[in-house]
Amino acid sequence: MVNRRILVTGGAGFIGSALCRHLVNATDHDVLNLDKLTYAANLASLKELEGHNRYRLAVADIGDTETVRRIFAEFRPEIVFHLAAESHVDRSIEGPEAFLVTNVMGTQRLLNVAREYWHGLSAGQAETFRFIHVSTDEVYGTLGATGYFTEESPYRPNSPYSASKAASDHLALAWHATYGLPVVVSNCSNNYGPCQFPEKLIPHIIIRAIKGETLPVYGQGLNVRDWLFVEDHVTALLAVAAKGRLGEKYNIGGHSERRNVDVVQAICRHLDQRRPLPSGSYADRITFVKDRPGHDFRYAIDPGKAEAELGWRQSVTFDSGLAATIDWYLAHEAWWQAILAGGYQAERIGQVAARG
Repeated sequence: MVNRRILVTGGAGFIGSALCRHLVNATDHDVLNLDKLTYAANLASLKELEGHNRYRLAVADIGDTETVRRIFAEFRPEIVFHLAAESHVDRSIEGPEAFLVTNVMGTQRLLNVAREYWHGLSAGQAETFRFIHVSTDEVYGTLGATGYFTEESPYRPNSPYSASKAASDHLALAWHATYGLPVVVSNCSNNYGPCQFPEKLIPHIIIRAIKGETLPVYGQGLNVRDWLFVEDHVTALLAVAAKGRLGEKYNIGGHSERRNVDVVQAICRHLDQRRPLPSGSYADRITFVKDRPGHDFRYAIDPGKAEAELGWRQSVTFDSGLAATIDWYLAHEAWWQAILAGGYQAERIGQVAARG
């Protein structure tokens, strides 16, 4: 792909901002970031792109059809990466409606605008247009101690968040099957890296540790996640756009399964080396708290299809990626302190008691 006009929805979020930075700094593409700028968006993550002649920001809601239609008409995108979403499981437990509004209805309206726009393109332009719908492995539900999610795994979402993303996946693929819209879907494992909002596990633990607070872990910390460094995810998304077959799904994983308690302990070990306490270890502050309802036991992705068809490979190991992430948060306290100053309390949420 050379010198394409790329529209990124949710480009001020964690993964979206990493994608925008990569597109501007490492390619010759023109980038339009369409973002509503909700609580998890952070323009400080995009500060280095301000004023760049190949980057623009459009503050808009993907559910605002008229505004999005105008943005498509003016920017004339050749590729759409759809990342805009409410994305935190804990928040979906406490307030599911926002997830349905954005992830389901917002995606449906964005797909409609993309379909109208695509129908108006010339034959050659329509042939190369792509709509990349970016999703999560959480749509597949939970695994036992063995096995992996593949593209053929049935959808069994267990949280309001994953249910809303499952619905958006089905909508995207239905718009391909019914209307011919050139859609490709990706489902990724847990991302981590610089600029991630502090509600997610890794930055949550890093920041609380730096602040001298307890380190809360759900249950006994035995839930397993497959971790993917965000820059590896970005390169996978570009491969999906360049080589992905229309109407297909590609699972993107990092071959990095870890129990949550092991991730937290690894963070503590790194911090013990980088910012040692006067006495003891950061691990002494680990506390086990009541598990959240519907907490999936294990996620693990088989990325074989993406590796075989797209030629993509993970390049960052979990240990090196975690070290780089911790170093980034230590070096960028102003970035996350601004979030805390804005009212975020770095507390675990999503512990609403289930009835029954």
